Amino acid sequence: MAQFNYKARSRSGEVMQGVLESADRAGALSMLQRDGLFPVSIQPAKGKAAKGAKARPEKTPRAAVKPINEGGGGRFRFRRKGRKPKLQDSATWMLQLANLLRSGMPLSVALNSMISISGKGISEEVATELKKNVTEGKTLSEAMGKHRVIFNEMSVNMVRAGEESGALEQVLRRLAKHYERFAEVQSKFVSAMIYPAIVCLVGFVIILFFMTYMLPKFSEIFESFNATLPKSTQLLMNVGALAVNPFFWIVFLVVMMVVVIIAIRYKATPSGRRKIDDAKLRLPVLGKVMRLNLFGQFARTLSTLLTNGVPVLTALRITGDVVPNVIIKESVVMAREAVTDGKSLAEPLARSGLFPKLMIDLVRIGEDTGDVPGALENLAITYENDLELELRVMTNLIEPAMIIMMAVGVGGLLFSILQALFTITNNIAR
Repeated sequence: MAQFNYKARSRSGEVMQGVLESADRAGALSMLQRDGLFPVSIQPAKGKAAKGAKARPEKTPRAAVKPINEGGGGRFRFRRKGRKPKLQDSATWMLQLANLLRSGMPLSVALNSMISISGKGISEEVATELKKNVTEGKTLSEAMGKHRVIFNEMSVNMVRAGEESGALEQVLRRLAKHYERFAEVQSKFVSAMIYPAIVCLVGFVIILFFMTYMLPKFSEIFESFNATLPKSTQLLMNVGALAVNPFFWIVFLVVMMVVVIIAIRYKATPSGRRKIDDAKLRLPVLGKVMRLNLFGQFARTLSTLLTNGVPVLTALRITGDVVPNVIIKESVVMAREAVTDGKSLAEPLARSGLFPKLMIDLVRIGEDTGDVPGALENLAITYENDLELELRVMTNLIEPAMIIMMAVGVGGLLFSILQALFTITNNIAR
């Protein structure tokens, strides 16, 4: 009889671990299931653990048992069932399920374990429904298809291809890797904008403090001398009077709300969104960053789908849905129509005039060699590396620009005050 170290979870979500004896891994799995436990890992015992093995599962002491709190909530989560998960949460869920399948669990048992170890992104209710549907005879892709907010079309189609090819575990790992890379790109964008945002906030707070607290005190001093103030100082006083006027802030907030509502409604129209997305791609510095992100996203998504056996027309349709920019989306739709008519993929991409020559050439080479997914994978890596470099350059440009803007703003305030003080001093000297 062989010995196995196991880690499992009870129906209440508590961690159970110990050592048991069985003829093989499948027998150990059956023993845990008969005890009402959901196996997480089963590994051959080594060293002292093997010598002290027992025939039945050995629970950890009650003091060592802790409720599951993975992802920040465990069984005490209160979350909307249909909430779209973050990319990193989706990646974690896919990877956990792949690990359970790799340990030898049947899919229904693995989904049962996922009920108690679901993270922040995939709720316990969704995991329960997935397990129920699979137990009733549906495939995992069919079960996931009922939750399109949680699992997008790309995930459903890739899982379906994995089921048909018998490589579900590998497909889940590729999906996890895909989402992790996208989450990494998003985090780089956020990191690049944190410093400029902090600088803007600090500058705004300093100027607001000066205009609402310090400037009124200077105004009293200037009025006591009855001096004729310079135009710059007078302008500053007028602006300061507005800054301390509650009616001005009410009007300002109302105007801003109206502008935001109009912008949102305009962006919701097809023509408005198209013009806004086109303008984003033409921005001086940020536009290049956005183009690199979109090209990398296009190449990464299409490569992942084709690698996992999704038909090219379906892959192009899903890629078009995933890409957020309308201009790029239209080009992908036209490329799909051209491929439907029997043309190569590189030809319509080149005709659109949006995609760079490097992408066109590598896709054409991939078509000639029969390895389009590999070519797209190389493109995705290239654009992601270029994106990281451009984000670093953009951050390096923004930092001094923000410092200069703060210096000009604060310097302008000090210049206006000092100019008034010099004028008053000259009048007194006369």
